[in-house]
Order: sequence, then C-alpha cells, then structure tokens
Amino acid sequence: MPVRIDYFKKLCELCQAFGTARNRRELLEMIFASAMELLGGKAASLYLMESGKPELMPIAQKGLSESYFRSRKSMLAKKIVPLILKQGFFYCRDAGADPKLEYPDAKKAEGIASILAVPVMVKGRNIGVFCLFTATPRDFAPEEKEFLQLLAQQGGGVMEHARLIDHLRQETQLFFDLAVNLSGTLEVKEILHAMTTDLAKSLGVKGASIRLLSEDEQTLELVASSGLSKKYLQKGPVSAQKSIAQALKTEKPVIILNAATDRRVQYRAMNKEEGIVTILAVPIKTKERVIGVLRLYSKVLRHFTPEEIKLVTALAYLGGLAIQNASLYLMCQTDMKDLKEELWSHRSWF
Repeated sequence: MPVRIDYFKKLCELCQAFGTARNRRELLEMIFASAMELLGGKAASLYLMESGKPELMPIAQKGLSESYFRSRKSMLAKKIVPLILKQGFFYCRDAGADPKLEYPDAKKAEGIASILAVPVMVKGRNIGVFCLFTATPRDFAPEEKEFLQLLAQQGGGVMEHARLIDHLRQETQLFFDLAVNLSGTLEVKEILHAMTTDLAKSLGVKGASIRLLSEDEQTLELVASSGLSKKYLQKGPVSAQKSIAQALKTEKPVIILNAATDRRVQYRAMNKEEGIVTILAVPIKTKERVIGVLRLYSKVLRHFTPEEIKLVTALAYLGGLAIQNASLYLMCQTDMKDLKEELWSHRSWF
C-alpha cells in the first residue's frame, strides 16, 4: 500500500527551508528537487513570459539535457498556455503520442513520458509555466496537482522579486549613465545617441530614435537613433502633423500597437518593411514647450507597462534638459563673442 504524503506539511517544511537559500538559483534548485522527489518526476523546468517576446522563454531546469531544454523542441505549443490558464493545469500521459504536443520524437529521445504543467501566478497574473516530467507514464491525483501549483507560485514569487530588483538596477544605471553624460559633455548629440542605445538595450526593443521639431514646427528632424536601418531613417520628411501627432499635441505618451495599419502613423508600409510592430512615442519637453519626440520601436506586439512608460518619459525629460543646457551654452558663447566684438569696436575709436 503506497504511503500517503501530507503535502501541506511538506509545503510548510519547504517554506522554512527556502529561508536558508543564499540566492535565486539555490531556491529554484530546492523547488525542482522537491517536485521531482515528492511527485516522482524525472525532471522539472521553468518557463517565463518575457516582455517584448512572443513566446515563453526557458529560465531554469533540473534533469533535462541543456541541448533539449534550450531548443524550441522543449517549449509548449502556444495553444496549450490558454488551456493551462483555463483549467489550472495541463496533463499529458504520453508525450510521444499526444497530438496537442509538438516534436514527439524529441520528447521520446529525452526520455519524457508524462507531462504535468501548471501556471506560474504572481499577484493574480500569469508570468509563465512550471513543468514536471516523468520517465514512465503516470496519473496525478488532485492533491498532487495542487501541490505543484503551490510550488510554481513559490518559484514565480522568487523570479518576480528578482525581476523587480533587476528592473530597479537597470533604471538606476540608465539614470546614472545619463547624469554622467550630462555632467561630462555639452555635445548634445553624443548624449542623445547614448540615451537611445542604452534605452533600446535595456527595454529589449528593436530600436529608438529622437526627433526634434524644425524651426517652423512642421517637421521632425532626426538627431539620434539606434537599431534602425539607414533606409528606414531616410524614408522621407516626418510630418509633425501626420506622424503620431498626439504625442506633440497632448504632451502625453502614445502607444501604437500596430504601426503597419494605424492611421496615426505616417509611413505605415515602411514600418512593415522594417519589421516594426509597436511604437511608443513620448514627447520631449523643456520648461516652456514640447520640442520633439522620443520613440521606441518593438518588432513584436508589445504592451508597455506603466513603469516602462514612466521610465521613458523621465528619460525624455532629461533629454530635453540636456538639449536646453546645450542651447543655453551656445547662446552664452554667442553673447560673449558679440560682447568682445562690441568692446573692440568701442576701443577702436580711441
């Protein structure tokens, strides 16, 4: 007769043990080992949704070969994720024969029989999938599925905490780099170019650009960019009235989810050719008025979070401050030159 496991007691013991983990890797190792030991698994893995990416990304695993885990053959089909969210889990008794799964031969070669997948929920939001694999076909009792769901939540909490810390570090680094550039040079183009490069890299988008209003305020002139092709940048004059004009008129961020079809975009065909799907446009302001726009370009459909929009807005404001400082410096230089010329003219009378 099989020994009945008190999963609640085991979970309490695990939560106490989690406090001894020195880092994220050790904590995930505990979660994987517990799932495999108590549920008779051969392996376990964690996949998370990454901002700006259309599919789940492999994060960590135990018991699988790295070549399999890092390949597309290990990932669950997109149609399975909604099933997991709807019923709270996905179960497959024979991974080599289930029509809902892709790459059955690769799963057989990896020694995978049954798969139990549960959502990774953090604050009511799904951020990924936790999978348990067995070497021989087996069924799972309701309490076993519930136990794995609770373990997945623990793993999700760990990853979300780490993500927030990484995000905070990235923001701090971006502001630090920009502050260093602001204090170290008045070459405004260098500052703006560095800002577009760092911002695109930090937020994982295809590219970024900064355009400033022309003197007649009819067009937006390119002053800095990163990640965009020369052909795209030279597509033609960018109208301040036709190219996402709301960002300039309302002085608020504007998100274009589909740049190839949205009529607020001027060069829709060029966006499609460049592989641009979503655009975030943020106004660049000085104390008095809007002087331009900072844009981020994503190659996949992306819903920018409020935190990301706030970050980009703050950096756009600092970019406007850099432009204003450089302008004031140039004005001072001109005034000094004019003053010297006037003094020399006065002295020449004697």
